[in-house]
Amino acid sequence: MNPSSAEISLIVPVYNDPDGVATTIASLRSQSLPGDEYELLVVDNGSSDRTQTVVEERLDDVDNARVLVEAKRQGSYAARNTGIQTSTGDILAFVDADMTVPEDWLESALETFQTTDADYMGCNVDLILPESPTLAARYDHHTGFPIEQYIERQHFAPTCCLFVRREVFEDVGLFDYRLVSGGDKEFGNRVHEASYDMHFAEDVTMFHPTRNSLQALVKKDLRVGRGLCQLQRYHPARYGTPSIPPRPSGIKSPDHNLPRGERLAFGALSRTLTGVRGLGYYREYLIGNREPDLEDGIPRLEQ
Repeated sequence: MNPSSAEISLIVPVYNDPDGVATTIASLRSQSLPGDEYELLVVDNGSSDRTQTVVEERLDDVDNARVLVEAKRQGSYAARNTGIQTSTGDILAFVDADMTVPEDWLESALETFQTTDADYMGCNVDLILPESPTLAARYDHHTGFPIEQYIERQHFAPTCCLFVRREVFEDVGLFDYRLVSGGDKEFGNRVHEASYDMHFAEDVTMFHPTRNSLQALVKKDLRVGRGLCQLQRYHPARYGTPSIPPRPSGIKSPDHNLPRGERLAFGALSRTLTGVRGLGYYREYLIGNREPDLEDGIPRLEQ
């Protein structure tokens, strides 16, 4: 592929997930859109296992794919920034390393993006349950990814299902790599404040596995809590100064249509995870290491 000819760049950050990234690569390589119209960039974030080897094996001799490494800074937003800086597409799409998509996903997403003349677009995300789901998996599936709600009420879409025009990054800058969580929200809020058009692609669906253990849910919510504190630390004009954690988004009350036993269990788990987010917040507030201020604010896209 001639790198200058790519219309769209797919960027997949990965860290220590050889099985997940192998599944995602297979899914993205099976797209109906001709290979010379898009490029696939997989960014290994300094994995300590076989992840980079697996990626290189899966992309060996694939003309429209490249393997990148971001080992200097640990974090998915740093890895995404490396992909953005290396990409050639006019449209940039972000996919997480454990997701799958149907064969017509990219073609359908590109058509919706262009038809709606969007600058920033979030796709629908369905969570996939295992055959014998645990309580944690059922809860994760129930709370789901309310992408439309995120875009309409909070003006962002998660980076696992996001399409953005290159010119938007050139204008508002890249992701804030200092954030362990919430970088998608912070970037989306900048895009909204710059008056770019944001769209929810209801009919363009991607698939994400559920988190199947309490340990996985706790790990996620500790990170989210840390991110809430970091948003305030690094962007106080928008999110307030650190002291009291804001009400977390993404945790919703159990549906009253659920069976009573499951509703009670989900309610207890919801309260527990809200507490976990608070723990992550205050841990970051008390002992978190402040990253140096970015010399020029948000990192810029080199043109």
